[in-house]
Formats: sequence, C-alpha cells, structure tokens
Amino acid sequence: MEVFLRTRGDELKRSSQDRSKVHVVLGNEACDLDSMVSALVFAYFLHTTSGSSGKTVVPVLNIRRSELALRTDSTFLLRQNGLPQEVLTFRDEVDLLGLCQADRLSLTLVDHNVLPSADSGLEGAVLEVIDHHLLERRHSDSCPVTVETVGSCATLVTERVAREAPEIIDRQVAQLLYGTIVMDCVNMAPAAGKVTPKDSQFAAWLESRFPDLPPRGALFQSLQSAKFDVSGLTTEQVLLKDMKVASGGDLSLAVSVVYMTLEAFLQRRGLQQELCEFCHKHRFSLLVAMTISFNENNEPFRQLAVYSSSTLYREEVSQALESAQNPCLDLSPVSSPFADVKAYLQGNTVASRKKVLPIIKDFLQEWERRMAHRREPEELEEMECHFDPSCSPGVDEETRPRCYSGSRPWRAATPEDAGAEEDCDVPPTPMNSLVEGCPLDNGLPRISPEAILEKFSKMAGPETAEEGGQ
Repeated sequence: MEVFLRTRGDELKRSSQDRSKVHVVLGNEACDLDSMVSALVFAYFLHTTSGSSGKTVVPVLNIRRSELALRTDSTFLLRQNGLPQEVLTFRDEVDLLGLCQADRLSLTLVDHNVLPSADSGLEGAVLEVIDHHLLERRHSDSCPVTVETVGSCATLVTERVAREAPEIIDRQVAQLLYGTIVMDCVNMAPAAGKVTPKDSQFAAWLESRFPDLPPRGALFQSLQSAKFDVSGLTTEQVLLKDMKVASGGDLSLAVSVVYMTLEAFLQRRGLQQELCEFCHKHRFSLLVAMTISFNENNEPFRQLAVYSSSTLYREEVSQALESAQNPCLDLSPVSSPFADVKAYLQGNTVASRKKVLPIIKDFLQEWERRMAHRREPEELEEMECHFDPSCSPGVDEETRPRCYSGSRPWRAATPEDAGAEEDCDVPPTPMNSLVEGCPLDNGLPRISPEAILEKFSKMAGPETAEEGGQ
C-alpha cells in the first residue's frame, strides 16, 4: 500500500497534464480513523483490481493537511504500520470542484452517504457509496449504495475486499482494518452498544488470516489512549478534532465529540470567551459538544453541552434533544457555570454522535420549514458579541468582532425572537415601513395649506413673524 500511496502525487500531476480522469475515494468531513482507513483501503482495492476503469485512483482525506495532527489515534495507527504522513493526499491539495466541472472526476463516498451542502457541486460525480450511517441518500440506479448500520465502515470495506480480492490484504492492510474495527466497536464489548455480528465476523476473519496481529485489548487501549490525548490542544483544536457540521435555514451548528469529561471541559481557562470566538470564526450559530470518557470496564460515560449566545437557538436545540424519542437520549440537566451553556448527563450511553445527528438534522429541517413561513426583513443587522469590550481583548471599537448566526449576519429581532439575545446589546427595531403598526401604514396624513402656513409661522418665531407682517 505504501508504494501505491507514494505515487498518488505524481499520478495526479500526470492526469493534470494529459487531462485524464481521476477517481477519488472520499471519507467524511470529520476524517476520523474509520473514514481515513476506509478511504485508503478502498482506493487501494480499486487501484489493484482496476475497478476504476483505468482512471487515476486517489484516496483523499477530507481535511486540510495541517489538521491531521488533531487526529491523534489516526496518526498513531499510521505510525504503527509504517505509513508516513507525507504519502497521504488531503482535501486542500486537490481541486475536486475543478475536476468535476471539467468532467474529469469520479467519486466514491465512504463513511458517509450524502455530501454536505458545501460540496453539493460534486453530486453529479458520485458513482458509489459505502457507509454505516443512517441512509439519507435518494435512490439512483446509476449509483450503487451499500449502507448497513454496523459498528464500523471498515467492516463493510473488509467484507467487499474479502469477497472480491482477498489477496491484496497483507499484514499492513489487515492491521489498519483490524485496528479501526476494534476501535469503532469499543473492543467488541456488547455493553458499548456498537458491535454487530458482522463486525465480530470480519474481525475474527482478519485474526484468522494474520494470527500475529496485536491482541484486541492491547490494540484498543493504545488507540484509545492516543485518541483521548488532548494535552496541549487549544479549545478550538479540541472542538475541531472530531467535528461535523449541519445547517438548516439561518442555523449552522457544529457537533463535536470531546474526549474528556464535561466537568474538565467546562473548567478550561477562558472557555466562555473561546466558545464565542470559535463560533464567530467558523460562523456557527450553535455548538453541541458530546463528551465521552470510559470507566475501568471500558463502558462509555457520556455528557452533552449546548452552547449559543442566542437564548432562542440554545433553548430550541436543547428542547429537541431533550424530547427526542428515536432514540431517547435520557438527558438529565446538570449545573453549568455559564448562562449560555446548557449541560446534561446523557443516560443513554450507547447513543453516539452517529445516532444524535439524525435528531439534529430532523430539527433543522423543521426549523428551515418554520423560517420559510417567516417574513424576511429587508435589512439585516449585526449583533455585537456579549463580551465587553469584545471577544478578543485589546480590540478597539472600530475593529471589534461581530458574532454572526449561520452564513448571514444576525437578523433584527422579530416577535418570534423575543428575548433571544438578552446578553447582547442590540438596539430596538426602528419604526419604518417594514414594521407592523408603522404610522405610515395608512398612507400620508392629509395636510391643508392653512396648516402648513401656521406651522411655518410657529417655527419662524415672533421676530420673523413680525418681519413677515410688514
């Protein structure tokens, strides 16, 4: 596999020169261990079996190269298998949209089955999907879809390769797949609620072919230790480490898995200011942080926090999560040191982000439907951050940052938004023709010539009036 990966850069340059087509295998935007390994192995499979009809096959990791350092479990497994980071290809190194617009791109999606809105322009290039999340993709006869809710997408990749080309699985490839399945399925522990019979079947198949693979327990512990090592990371890096984005209407939100207890996360120095700056920088209206830790029996302990400077957004999303039934998260409120953070203990410990995201997406669809029925004001106003004097110390009034909601500046408050921003100093909506009850709604008042003369007489004052009478 290393030889295959090392030649991808040269192959991309060659295809750029001769204008040949490129077949990209793309994981999801979180680019976790499962997404990375599934993309690498499935691209290698397509390349060695000519499954891409002579096109240049490239696995593309769906993050910038600079972000790989945040995927500490991924870098650990790569290092353990002798794969240097320089042989990998990242999203910021390939112009996927340009390739697509030139009709030179074929796309296989692994570990997700729908493209985010930012990548909607690539939809026409999608040829195949392999995923283990909830199916959201519309059926198409031209795009075969393999979606099965197993614990790891790597299980489905292993099944495909084992069926069609088992000879390409050497020990290096086997350990990549095996480590990913064991990690995703929490050491194959039933109590974690992740492992399925198919995961167990193909983990055992890899073990039988390569008896010298590391013991499950030892491999899981080393990968988990690497994944939970957030020492030295800033709050922004902790949130970006394993983040997915969803949007609907004027709402754009991030859902980040945080590898520490909620108590430890909320006690980080300057957290409230850093959360405000994070949402401002990445243009999020709201952040959902799902913390996870494990007890001595490797059983997960989950907590959840909802942050937004908007009371309306914070309460709406929190209510959707509290009332969810498919699945029920069994949320119990716990104290939070910040007014704009709602904190919960999550009783349903098997409800990972994979199961929470559909709840959030359903909420966003409903939110978008509600927004479509609102009257859009023609003027939008910026909302200053509730920090004083600004999110960033030392910034003067002229350059102080603004907090935005979604992809557009915060909208002036409407009756439905009443009380949405008690922490922000937003001026009242001006009386103009866009506001109900405006004095001009019934047209201009009738004014007689006599009334106008009288008005001018009063404005002129006594001296001018006398002059005018002479």
